[in-house]
Amino acid sequence: MTEKTQLLVDGSSYLYRAFHALPDLRNKAGEPTGAIYGMVAMLRRLRTDPKLNRGASLGAVVFDAPGKTFRDDWYDQYKANRASTPTDLVAQIPRIHGIVRAMGWPLIMIEGIEADDVIGTLAVQASARGVRSVISTGDKDLAQLVNEQVTLVNTMARDGVPLEWLDPAGVLAKFGVPPDRIVDYLTLVGDTVDNVPGVEKVGPKTAVKWLQQFGSIDEVMAQSATIGGAVGENLRRALDWLPTARKLVTVKLDCELPAGVVGGEPVLEFKAEDDSLLLQLFGEAGFRSWTRELEERLGVASAGVAISTPGPGSLGSIASMSADGSDIGPGQGSAPAAEIVKQYELVCDEERLQVWIDQISSAPLTSFDTETTSLDQMQAELVGISLSNEPGRACYIPVAHHYAGAPHQLSRDYVLGKLKPWLESVQHLKVGQHLKYDTHVLENYGVRLRGIEHDTLLQSYVLEAHRPHDMDSMAARHLNRQTIKFEEVAGKGANQITFDQVALDTACDYAAEDAEVTMQLHQTLYPHIAADAKLEYIYRAIELPTARVLQRMERNGILIDSHLLAVQSEELGRKMMQLERESHALAGHPFNMNSPKQLGEILFDELKLPVVKKTASGAPSTDEEVLAKLAQDYPLPKLLLDYRSLAKLKGTYTDKLPRMVNPRTGRVHTSYSQAVAVTGRLASTDPNLQNIPIRTAEGRRVREAFIAPPGHSLVSADYSQIELRIMAHISGDAGLLHAFAEGLDVHQATASEVFGVPLAEVSSEQRRYAKVINFGLIYGMSAFGLAANLGIERSDAKNYIERYFARYPGVAQYMDETRKLAKLQGYVETVFGRRLWLAEINSPNGPRRQGAERAAINAPMQGTAADLIKLAMVAVQGWLDGSKLKTQMLLQVHDELILEVPDAELNTVKSEVNRLMVGVAALKVPLEVGIGAGPNWDKAH
Repeated sequence: MTEKTQLLVDGSSYLYRAFHALPDLRNKAGEPTGAIYGMVAMLRRLRTDPKLNRGASLGAVVFDAPGKTFRDDWYDQYKANRASTPTDLVAQIPRIHGIVRAMGWPLIMIEGIEADDVIGTLAVQASARGVRSVISTGDKDLAQLVNEQVTLVNTMARDGVPLEWLDPAGVLAKFGVPPDRIVDYLTLVGDTVDNVPGVEKVGPKTAVKWLQQFGSIDEVMAQSATIGGAVGENLRRALDWLPTARKLVTVKLDCELPAGVVGGEPVLEFKAEDDSLLLQLFGEAGFRSWTRELEERLGVASAGVAISTPGPGSLGSIASMSADGSDIGPGQGSAPAAEIVKQYELVCDEERLQVWIDQISSAPLTSFDTETTSLDQMQAELVGISLSNEPGRACYIPVAHHYAGAPHQLSRDYVLGKLKPWLESVQHLKVGQHLKYDTHVLENYGVRLRGIEHDTLLQSYVLEAHRPHDMDSMAARHLNRQTIKFEEVAGKGANQITFDQVALDTACDYAAEDAEVTMQLHQTLYPHIAADAKLEYIYRAIELPTARVLQRMERNGILIDSHLLAVQSEELGRKMMQLERESHALAGHPFNMNSPKQLGEILFDELKLPVVKKTASGAPSTDEEVLAKLAQDYPLPKLLLDYRSLAKLKGTYTDKLPRMVNPRTGRVHTSYSQAVAVTGRLASTDPNLQNIPIRTAEGRRVREAFIAPPGHSLVSADYSQIELRIMAHISGDAGLLHAFAEGLDVHQATASEVFGVPLAEVSSEQRRYAKVINFGLIYGMSAFGLAANLGIERSDAKNYIERYFARYPGVAQYMDETRKLAKLQGYVETVFGRRLWLAEINSPNGPRRQGAERAAINAPMQGTAADLIKLAMVAVQGWLDGSKLKTQMLLQVHDELILEVPDAELNTVKSEVNRLMVGVAALKVPLEVGIGAGPNWDKAH
């Protein structure tokens, strides 16, 4: 008798993965269908491919039921970190359930029991009857179920990557521990997806090492005293928590299942597909190919489905579809990865280099990329160059691979000499991924990259700022291509080698793919930008030219006074020691100011201060928010906050900045990230010069160390009250427009309206209240938030807000309309058309939805301010280039530009920069810029 097999599908796992992996497909009615398509494709494959189902005659798709489970009773923070289910996914679930049943799959969803536990129970019951189980999942937790009769398969591997089968040997090979130790492994490392903490700083390697050394988690816990270092301390601190963690990550194998499910047969027998019902459901979803297939099978006339979808093959066939589910036309989309024949050439001789130079010289657009030794753009050494003219075809030109037995390569000087005319030509157009970095690398060798026509990083950012923009993620999302990761060619961690040590054959596949995939991404993404005039403006007039300006600013760098910073560091150190002595006196004994554990014991066990909130492990929190609340009533938390503030200033700036001076230029060079904030704001890193605290005297003194060279001044040009002005423009409120048009102090004018007093009689306290109200409402502040900020009763704060809206009804109308529009389309826009996506705007979770509503109100202000400062940067740099001045733009900090200006040019620059910045856009209210100059950044204000 042939042994039976049952196929259990982790429906919830695949549902989420399909939703996030596939494009935003929609049917004719505009309803989302991407997750439905992914689930159907996977279930069809499982049902029909005997290599996957192992001849299973029994099976089921198991979903999580909505609502709490028994684990929520064990731990109230279980899965608390998860965002609410996206509304576009929620909308697809009923149709998915209907299609699953119509396809003949039994569907199981049991209230109060997670899908994992249902699957585990069914697998145990099947084993008792001699039935084997194949579990289709992408969830690592289910590896604990694997034995001789239970196997896992992950069917969502893509782009040629083999399917992942896990039997006992496979689990051991993947995780480093056998299936019966997976629970111990998960307990130690924790489960971030389900918000189950493990041991702090313990990752897979440490967990495996401990389990191999001690045998089980029980022995690890028993021997915890013998484990040294910080990780041992973390283990001992987690001992009380680990039994709960183990219970949470253990799949329950004896769930009470409904009577019809227990035993598995015949409830779990596959049924025949209901072709008529599927024809209706596929038609409603807009799946044209599958609809045609069913029509032919049933012999019915075409139903005339409105949109075209991929055929029933791999998920890769979705790659060439647009965001609304319609096909991308010929020449715009790209073929799925499986259809591309890769032709990658390693160029190591002069003849082949010349062939490629001839080709790119006549090409309308070439994809260009560099490989280097470092991510530090000012220090990176060029290792090789890759080029591509079309999807599938690319070359890699190595110039500096150094390892034993490395083949002959053309020299760096020779290759750059041959390519320099093309690289510096504005007529020869280039596309790349984050070309700002490559521009720096080439400039390290005296080559100025010109002719930058497109950048796929910026294309992705303009189209979908809320998504990842690295090439690997974009290729998976838009091309369904699994690209070669850097770690695959260079290794990880301490064993990682630099790219110049990578073997040429391996390097060629990786580097040539970078250029080739970038070309394909451009051909897929750019048509969507070109089809929308507003997005085209953001891309062409703002983001692309801003990237060029940022590269110049990064290259310029800024001088610092290292001696002054050393003096400040010494002073901060003395103040920290004094705060430490005062803190020890209040506590009654010495303690480690940086130890959360000791702080918790002193504050809550010894001093009996109220517990404000707890950490994930259940210990009282001592984070900054908690200390700030306690500092209102108790002296020790205030000292601790002051200590932390000084420590951060010292460690981040006064100690660190002198070590970051570039030895070649003698300056500090920050790096600006353009594609990070969804609002369009820039981010500064290595060092972060946008977050120097200026509300404290110590923080402002740090700015004194940013200096101008002799014969020069630093000029600060800062937009005044820019977000309030944008609010006036967008809302069109008559009161705000009048205040700005008349040049009134807008906070004083608001105070006059809210408090009902003549303008001249507004007190400083009333103006302060009005300022908090003005800026608070821009950020969607509630009466509760306003009360907390001003230290007043909530009823008073509510009254102030009501008076404000009564005096400024246009603002109230703007806020109401913006919330509605955001809910309807999922995003809001800046004045210039930048899209600001709001993932949680329709969330059923109240706090998350309210947070998204507040963001919807504020994002157009922040985003428009970001657009304005970028336009200002482009205008100022264009004027500097055209006027041949020696002035250099150095920094951008929020709404402020910092320039280094020769004294002879000072008056000209101050006047012209002001003119350019106020003239970059015509709003309903005048823009205003504050201009200052001085020998250092602080004095320039």
